[in-house]
Amino acid sequence: MRIEQGQVAVITGGASGIGYGLAEALVSRGVSVVISDIRSDGLAEAESSLQSMGGEVTAVLADVADESSVRALAERTMEVYGRVDLVCNNAGTVCPAAPLWEQSAQTWQRMIDVKVRGVIHGITAFAPLLLERGTGHFLNTASSGGLAPLSGRTPYTVTMHAVVGLTETLDIELKEAAPGLGATVLCPGLVDTALGANSAALGAISLPTGGAQRSMRSIGGGNVLTPREVAESALAAIEAGRVHVAPGIGVVERARRRVDELLADITAD
Repeated sequence: MRIEQGQVAVITGGASGIGYGLAEALVSRGVSVVISDIRSDGLAEAESSLQSMGGEVTAVLADVADESSVRALAERTMEVYGRVDLVCNNAGTVCPAAPLWEQSAQTWQRMIDVKVRGVIHGITAFAPLLLERGTGHFLNTASSGGLAPLSGRTPYTVTMHAVVGLTETLDIELKEAAPGLGATVLCPGLVDTALGANSAALGAISLPTGGAQRSMRSIGGGNVLTPREVAESALAAIEAGRVHVAPGIGVVERARRRVDELLADITAD
């Protein structure tokens, strides 16, 4: 899919992080964007910032875990623009650091609601609109944790793997329906975002007390990507017709090691 001026993109989790990076990159290409988020304050700030760049922006408060909320997002998009070309199911959260047997049922439910059902809601709400036009694309944000195990974050790893498998299958189904449709899954490594702080604000995790929260860049140093860098990689992959995109140092190596170990296991005598 070519990304061109005059198109319309919808971005969940668009108030910050990768979602905001996608909005910036799309606005710079002349694409109108609908950004949604569950955080009203961050959403208003992002809308103002993007408009100051000259972007055509509509902000819609939405909770991806709520199917009716996402359907309302689709209805609002069509009401304002009458079309949609790219749907970025990007909203996300993280889970506490603990082994699987110490993860709570509430954590599992939250991760599934946001990262799995949230993507499903985005697809079921917007797919009919893309199918009607016969063109368009889904970009589903997962993580490098969807390509290889991430110890201590099992709910996160499980849901990221689910988004990868979902997108791979979705791409096949969309292309069977119309050759102008497709899907891409974004699996970045370390990204300099406020996902941890935002997750804490929503009650998903607890931040350390007695000191400042460490930024992702302070943890990963030069290995950390900016949201805009991730966004540019994602848009390039969409235009190239790729199903997978995994920017970040070390991501390819982790994925290759996982695939090599898988093949070694299933081909062993």
